[in-house]
Amino acid sequence: MTDQHSTIESHPLQGQTYPPSDAFRAQANVTDSSVYWRAAQDPEAYWAEQARSLTWTQPFTEVLDWSNPPFARWFGDGKLNVAANCLDRHVAAGLGDRVAFHFEGEPGDTRTITYAELTYEVKRAANMLASLGIGQGDRVAIYMPLIPETIISMLAVARVGAIHSVVFGGFSADSLRSRIDDAEAKLVITADGGFRKGRVSPLKPTVDDALSADTGAELSVEHVLVVQRGENEIDFVEGRDLWWHEEIQAYDGEHTAEGFDAENPLFILYTSGTTGKPKGIVHTSGGYLTQTSTTHRNVFDLKPETDVFWCTADVGWITGHSYVVYGPLANGATQVIYEGTPETPNWGRWWDIVQKYGVTIFYTAPTAIRACMKVGRQVPAEYDLSSIRLLGSVGEPINPEAWRWFREVIGGGEAPIMDTWWQTETGAHMISPLPGLTALKPGSAQIAQPGIAVSVVNEEGERVEPGQSGLLVVEQPWPSMLRTIWGDDQRYIDTYWAKFGDKYFAGDGARLDDDGDIWFLGRVDDVMNVSGHRLSTTEIESALVEHHAVAESAVVGADDETTGQAVVAFVVLKSQQSIVTADDAEAELRKHVAAHIGAIARPRQVFIVNELPKTRSGKIMRRLLKQVAEGKEVGDTQTLADTAVMSTIQDQIRTRAS
Repeated sequence: MTDQHSTIESHPLQGQTYPPSDAFRAQANVTDSSVYWRAAQDPEAYWAEQARSLTWTQPFTEVLDWSNPPFARWFGDGKLNVAANCLDRHVAAGLGDRVAFHFEGEPGDTRTITYAELTYEVKRAANMLASLGIGQGDRVAIYMPLIPETIISMLAVARVGAIHSVVFGGFSADSLRSRIDDAEAKLVITADGGFRKGRVSPLKPTVDDALSADTGAELSVEHVLVVQRGENEIDFVEGRDLWWHEEIQAYDGEHTAEGFDAENPLFILYTSGTTGKPKGIVHTSGGYLTQTSTTHRNVFDLKPETDVFWCTADVGWITGHSYVVYGPLANGATQVIYEGTPETPNWGRWWDIVQKYGVTIFYTAPTAIRACMKVGRQVPAEYDLSSIRLLGSVGEPINPEAWRWFREVIGGGEAPIMDTWWQTETGAHMISPLPGLTALKPGSAQIAQPGIAVSVVNEEGERVEPGQSGLLVVEQPWPSMLRTIWGDDQRYIDTYWAKFGDKYFAGDGARLDDDGDIWFLGRVDDVMNVSGHRLSTTEIESALVEHHAVAESAVVGADDETTGQAVVAFVVLKSQQSIVTADDAEAELRKHVAAHIGAIARPRQVFIVNELPKTRSGKIMRRLLKQVAEGKEVGDTQTLADTAVMSTIQDQIRTRAS
């Protein structure tokens, strides 16, 4: 181990590996391991080959322009239309009758939409947008539930060369306003409401608040298009607000898709920033579509003729952009989209949908998997999940226990799990196994995708040796990389490139195991310094969840006079377990962590709680837990899926203290 003050302490978690079965390998899309070597030898040639699987209205001759780093141009002299690549070309190939989406509404309403039908609706919507003055370069804010019109809106915006900014439908008026204002959106597309947890969640009233005259914001919005979904009562502003279903009646399905520059911005997607002002991540067209379609095809081993793909993410997040809309549709995939939550009306809802539509590829987040673990395997056991042939994990690192549960209970003990690492900023998968090649290690994303160069380095930017930990960096430009932060090139440089200059710093800690595979240790912000030892919250959380009584855990480093920081754990026990009582759990789990990692990692305190505070995308808000652990006032909770969770945790801690 190198200098303990600059290296994250790490401990081996890998055990059994899971190589692809002979049957899976025989049918896999990628079975020749030389793809890694060939892509590493000439990454530009590799990505050019992938890009040529798209339809270009003007073929590119230049692959990468990296003459002005860190500002990249991919396929810069080429032109294409992103929406036409997702729709028109499939219809032209005779695939119009293939199902694009099986839509499942939370109340139980359904719609099946073919590629021909989706193309027709997107063309009508593009005509409607053009009539409202939306054209190349204009920004359109989309604040919607996960319904077909949301995807139609995104594709219609792309079709006319405009730029969409999708804002997750759970964000507040203040969050929506800041995003509209920063992008200077001309149009907002919203719905009256959407269904969530058995009731209508109003959306249009939030838009009204965001656009109200007394906010002081300099807003550029000319119109608000409203989709009727919840049928809840809403106010209408004369001259500004328009019903989608009324306006679109005037337009037919004839629309010629114009080719736009490969570097034409496709979307802005805002992510939280340390300054309080959200960062508008800018993605462009040709490179983004190349890498999302390639990774969707290879990582998920997609067979578009027979597979039914389901990514459970909302399109308000990058996962929904890349692996619900653009990647799958570019590949002609058949998908499921579901409006609601996994527990509505009960915890069998997801598995009922898998059984109903014969889902073959299922891609979800570790937090969702652990929530299902908490409820127990008896729920999915009631459904026929035998159609599933491949599973995927996205978001936070998946702990080995959840990985094994996912494979055994949902994947029938056979389905390979693709543990994918990437970010809003990277646009597409960067590190993930390939299911026909990789012997899987539970909890590890393992290996960079072909054509991607990453390494784990120390604070000086020097590569660490196998068995050591450090910081994850990307060594060279990649097609789906962010191009800048909207309106702030300097912030883009300072945030992602200043630390190492010629390397993109992802903000994540990682370690290389003895085989050179990558294990993520969480955000660098989530690394604790306990008595001079840098410990990863992710590894301690994984150790806790290895205990058979534990469904989920979150670990934070709380200020401590003696050790600098102390480990404090918040743990949710499985609802069906009888291994330990809540009273006995703290002592048992402190001992368990010490045995698995070492005495230095033993938590100072373990709080047994009913739920963990999570955002609506499923990410645990460790910042709030750290404030509670340090006895501080809890800050803003508006981004939580359930704001009552923090109050309950605070009450539990006060009761224990007294």
